[in-house]
Amino acid sequence: MARTVVSAEALETVSSGGQKLLCYDLEQPRRFGDPTFPAHQPGTVFTLHRRHEPGLPERRTSASGMIVTAEHSGTHIDALCHQAYDLKLYGGVAVNATVQTSTGFTRLGVETIAPLVARGVLLDVPRHEGVERLPVGFRISRAKLEEVAAKAGVRLQKGDVLLVRTGYGACWRDAATYLAAPGVTADGSQWAAECGVAAVGADNVAWDIPSGVAAETETTLPGHVILLVRAGIHIIENLLLEELAADRRTEFTFVCLPLKVIGGTGCPVRPIALVREAA
Repeated sequence: MARTVVSAEALETVSSGGQKLLCYDLEQPRRFGDPTFPAHQPGTVFTLHRRHEPGLPERRTSASGMIVTAEHSGTHIDALCHQAYDLKLYGGVAVNATVQTSTGFTRLGVETIAPLVARGVLLDVPRHEGVERLPVGFRISRAKLEEVAAKAGVRLQKGDVLLVRTGYGACWRDAATYLAAPGVTADGSQWAAECGVAAVGADNVAWDIPSGVAAETETTLPGHVILLVRAGIHIIENLLLEELAADRRTEFTFVCLPLKVIGGTGCPVRPIALVREAA
């Protein structure tokens, strides 16, 4: 895989004056029973298979466990092979027995996602609306995203990573509440695509509004079609944006390193945001 080129704009928030960096952890903690989109149940399971216990041959003991997880559970990124439209992936790649195999995809798998090091932009919709979290059923439209960006004084640029806050990241341990979070409309996703972002992410389970058929694509989850299939833009879901929002960080350096799972349709990630500490 070719080396990733990091732009000066991506690093300008953290690269001068010897100032300390603030690092914001944007991953939700993982455990069995986490909120998970129904198609990806049961999410993550962890169990110990070796334990510290008495009666072993030496004083040193060892414990280790096994992680079993759906690719699309917890904080994760979607690969371009995750979604198809009329059985075609991004770039018109036809889904056939050569591309889609029993051990994964031979095209556009998660291992092809380069490390994401880019300028990040947070659009904090509930803060803009003057609420702790958005009401159930709220539609985060193109007009609303443009309005929030204008009020925050930020402009999306090509190659940015756009993060959208609903406020439901604070409800991660309450699955029923979290899964009722609102999402971004089809025209909101189209706006992100037109801005040329490298990736989008949100503190909800699906980026999209999780129910209903959109006229723009005649499908559910229209953003998955618009972004992944049509524009080749990755989606990061189940982000933890509360601390970033509390400190009113609208621009930062965003770092996300996908796992190289050959042929995978997505993978867990631990994204971070880096910001220079004020003098």
